[in-house]
Amino acid sequence: MENVPFNDWITCRAPQPDAAVRLFCFPYAGGGASVYRDWPRLLADNVEVCAIQLPGRENRLKEPLIRQLPALIEKLVVEIRPFLTRPFAFFGHSMGALLNYELTHALMAAGAPGPAHLFLSAYRAPHLPPQRQPIHRLPDKQFIAELRHLNGTPTEVLANQELLALVLPIVRNDFAMLETFIPQTHEVLETPISAFAGLKDPDISQADVQAWQQHTTAEFKLRMLPGDHFYLHTYQTLLCRAVERDLLNIMAQPRQTQPHD
Repeated sequence: MENVPFNDWITCRAPQPDAAVRLFCFPYAGGGASVYRDWPRLLADNVEVCAIQLPGRENRLKEPLIRQLPALIEKLVVEIRPFLTRPFAFFGHSMGALLNYELTHALMAAGAPGPAHLFLSAYRAPHLPPQRQPIHRLPDKQFIAELRHLNGTPTEVLANQELLALVLPIVRNDFAMLETFIPQTHEVLETPISAFAGLKDPDISQADVQAWQQHTTAEFKLRMLPGDHFYLHTYQTLLCRAVERDLLNIMAQPRQTQPHD
């Protein structure tokens, strides 16, 4: 199965056939695979970076959006499973953190291999109650104001009506997925978790991400990085160095092909 070609869902800008670990990266709300375009050069050569591209964005702009998070997870299980043929890890920022956590449980329930490490960035542990009111139904003006507050949508996009017309439905859909999703109680994982948050994030606190520790019996690491909710961009190199350090144990292991059925 190592020769399975990458597809619309999984993009790999710099294939590494001999990589020790495959790192799947999941986007934040409204984001696409290009969020991780620089990661292959920022991480070690024996890490193969595979970015998840969801329908309705970038090169998949004309495809219909998936409206419910469980349906998206179900589809991701099918699409990602052929690529779980070597040790792998998941990284997700904000919405992407919830996606990779739920996908981990869905893969295990399907009898598929699970990730050797989870990287959960800028997202509150799922057992915590909501701390803010839903925003996905707000009128455009108020919704855009909330996006400005998060500081993740480029100013030039928010100021350009044509770009905004393309981006706004995608971001609103993703927030709807998150805000209507009812987390289920899962078994505690045996997977190491690294959790990240920004020191100046207005909405995600250190305690919010520290709470992820309750979801694993394995090693847990918490790292607070400079910046706000989108330190993923402003402190990208620092974040990649931390991810690489936590992947060292996997990269040091002899290359083994994981079972696939």
